[in-house]
This record gives sequence, structure tokens and C-alpha cells, in this order.
Amino acid sequence: MRQQADNVNGTRVYLLSAVIALVVSLGVWAASQMFKETPVNLVEKAAVQGKKVLFTADNEGNITPLDFTATTDKVLDAVVHIKSTQTSSSYGNQGARALPDPFKEFFGDMFKGQSPQRMPSQPRIGTGSGVIINEKGYIVTNNHVIENADEVEVTLYNNESYKATVIGTDPTTDLALLQINADNLKTMALVNSDDVEVGEWVLAVGNPMGLNSTVTAGIVSAKARSININREKFAVESFIQTDAAINPGNSGGALVNLNGDLIGINTAIASSTGAYTGYGFAVPSNIVTKVMEDLLKYGTVQRGMLGVTIRTMDGALAKEKKVDFTNGVWVEQVGEDSAADKAGVLPGDVILSVDGAKTLTSPRLQEIIAGKRPGDEVKLLVSRNGKEKDLTVILENAKGSTDIVKKEKKEILNLLGADFETLDKEMAKKLNVDGGVRVTKLYPGKIRKETQMREGFIITHIDGKKVKKVSDVAALLENKKGGVMLEGIYEDGSTYYYAFGIDS
Repeated sequence: MRQQADNVNGTRVYLLSAVIALVVSLGVWAASQMFKETPVNLVEKAAVQGKKVLFTADNEGNITPLDFTATTDKVLDAVVHIKSTQTSSSYGNQGARALPDPFKEFFGDMFKGQSPQRMPSQPRIGTGSGVIINEKGYIVTNNHVIENADEVEVTLYNNESYKATVIGTDPTTDLALLQINADNLKTMALVNSDDVEVGEWVLAVGNPMGLNSTVTAGIVSAKARSININREKFAVESFIQTDAAINPGNSGGALVNLNGDLIGINTAIASSTGAYTGYGFAVPSNIVTKVMEDLLKYGTVQRGMLGVTIRTMDGALAKEKKVDFTNGVWVEQVGEDSAADKAGVLPGDVILSVDGAKTLTSPRLQEIIAGKRPGDEVKLLVSRNGKEKDLTVILENAKGSTDIVKKEKKEILNLLGADFETLDKEMAKKLNVDGGVRVTKLYPGKIRKETQMREGFIITHIDGKKVKKVSDVAALLENKKGGVMLEGIYEDGSTYYYAFGIDS
């Protein structure tokens, strides 16, 4: 019985094992079918053009897709990269500059014992942007981009490079005008920046942080904004504010509307880090146009002035002055015998408008007047003791005159990189000289690159010939070849000599 029972139990074990084996086999087979590898096919299709997910309205109110590509194509060729290089060497003292080798034979040992030892120095390089505004190669940029440079190089969008000549500068608006000798240039048109509206789309185009031809988009965040960044006397700040990304290297670049027209020159950012934090500022195109026209026509900027000290009227000022609040510009002081004084403007007046254009802030008033020249007539609407009054002002220059000041416009003077003025008789007598020509401003050119001349130097002789007026400088150097020797004095009476090569 026991053996029979054992046989029965063994049979049950075998049967159970067989069933388990069958179940496992079926499971394995089913799994193999479930995870059986299937071929993966990659399907290629033609690219679908990006969809315009934002829309905007044109001037006629028509709704159109917001697209920056056409604007970008229109403006990129007109924005350039600017490299400014300061190569002047350091010197062990302030004596006359050592003569370059090619001049030693020509001038002999005229300055033996006066030449300091030259100290080697590394060139300093700065970069920025510019905008071509004329097919003759005129380029507008910021003054701070090329200030203190000895050489300026312009690189076009197609990577061609040219040496640039500085035609003129205006530190009070931080603008400069350059020129290159190139053909078939693409230009950008300037439009009336008064028509720009807060909230409209704009593009910033430039070369930030070495990233050439960069385009960013944003809106106009504010107008007539002052951030007190320009420390020049008579500085004008009435910026267009934008949230389009602007970084170091964008200076001098373009701020354009969606039509590709120039509405401003990117100039500054408000940042604690030196990089973009959401606030960029551009000089309005109306100021740019005025400055460029003056530099081309007169060689220097003509500034008409009221001759007043002003503040934007706000609630705090009204409380301080114990007057009713009025939207406008408070006249704090009136210069004695100034244009405003002659027209009857009084301290305490609130300027409401100029020639019909409202002046709600001081920067806006500055912007309007900066577009005028000495001798221009403007009509002021002022509030005085709660009553409105019309006044007519004939603007004057900083010297209290309505005269237009013209600079001698000669190509050779641009090559030298300097502004000159004829020495007045009173100063000539004080310095005990027959006359001379004062160097009032230095910018990139021969003098800065090859000499250590400082602004204020008075040229009395060129190559031994007397100089008494600016036209003498132009006449003596116009067709000059080879070395040039300038002799003159500073106001402290010290005599200096500076030599350079006119065609080097």
C-alpha cells in the first residue's frame, strides 16, 4: 500500500511539474510575440513656414501679422561695426614730441635735447555701432564710441573694412559724424521722432558684446526721458526709452520702426551690472537730424538757447513753491540779458508749450529748443499767476549772440582731427604773440595719433611760417607732402613743437 501510495504521489508531482512547464512556455511565447521588434520608419516632410502668432495694426487700422523679417532685411546693410583704437604712447615728460625718423633729416637737430624718451604702450580698443545715413559714406554714431581714439575703422555688414574720418562731434548730445570712402552703400532714412508713439514695436540693431549684426525687438516704453548720464555743459537728454535688448557695443546703433526707418540712435542702458536689464535709451531722430545737418553745413553744431534754469513741474514742486499745480516746465531762474530775459520770461513762469507743442517735462522742452538755431524765433505759451501769456523769444547762442558760427570746412582739417579758432586780439596781447590759431577740440586724426598735443594749444607757426587765422592753417597744409612742424604755446606761456607726417 505504501509503495502504491508513493507511486500515486510521484505521478501527481510529475503532472504538476508538467503543467507549470506548459504555463511558463506559453508565457514566454506570448511575451515574445508582444515585444516582437517592429521596424521604425522616419518620415521626412517639407518644412512648414513659421506661423505669425502675433498681430498688429498699421496706420490705417488694418490688422496684419507681426513679422520682423522684412524690417531686418531692410536695415541690416545700413548698420556698421565701429572699432576705435587709441595708440598714443606714454611719455616720460611733457616736452616736445620726439621726431619720427623720416623727419630727422628734414628738421635736423632743431630740437636737440628737447625730445623725451618714448615709452611703449599697448593700444586700447573700443567697439560700437553706427548707421549709414547718406550714400556718400556719412555715418552717425555716439561720440563716446570714438572719443579719445586715434584711429577709427568701420566694418560693413558684408565684412568690408574702411578707415573713417571724423567730420564732427557734439558731446552735448553724444553724437558724432564719420565718413568712409566707399561705393554702393545701403542707407537708412531718418523720420520724425515726434510721430513715434509709446507702445509701438521697434527693433534695436547693432553689434553688442562682439556679436555682429544683432537684432532685438521690443516696444517704445517712454519718450522724453532723462537719466542724467551726460555730464557735458548744456547737455541735452530727451531719450526714447525701449525694452528692446541693448548691451555694450550697441552704442551708436539703430532703433527702427517696423517700416525700417531710423527713429533713434541707441546710446545708453540703465543697469547696475553693465549689461541689459530691461531699459535702453536712444537719442531721438529729430535731434540726430539737426546735429548732422549742422555738422555738414556749418562744421559745428548751432545751439539756440533760452537762457533759463528749469525744472519739471510736479506736485512736490508746486507745494514747495506754494503755487497751484500746472502741467509744464517751471522757470527757476532767468539769465540776465539772455534771450528769455529780453522776451519777458520771468522766474516762476510755467512754460506750457513751444510753437504749439506741449512741454510737459524739462527734457521735452530741451529737445524742442535743441532743434533750433541762434536767431530762430519761438513762441512760448506760459502760465503766470494762473493766467496764460504768449511770449516771443529770439534764441541766442552760448555767447549771447544770434550769429551762426561756421567752422573752416577743409578736408585737410578733418584729416588733422581738430577744431580750430582764430586767437582773439586780447589773448594774443596777453601772451605777447602777433596772433595764432587755438586748437579747441581734438578727435581721431593725425594730430592725436602722432603727437601729444593737448586741447588749448595755440599754433603760431607752421614749418616756420606765421599763422594768424584758421584759413592760414588750411592754406599752408592743403597740398603739403611729407613732414609738418607746428610751433606754438599754451596759455601758461610754455612753448612746444609738434611734428607729424601729413601723408603717412
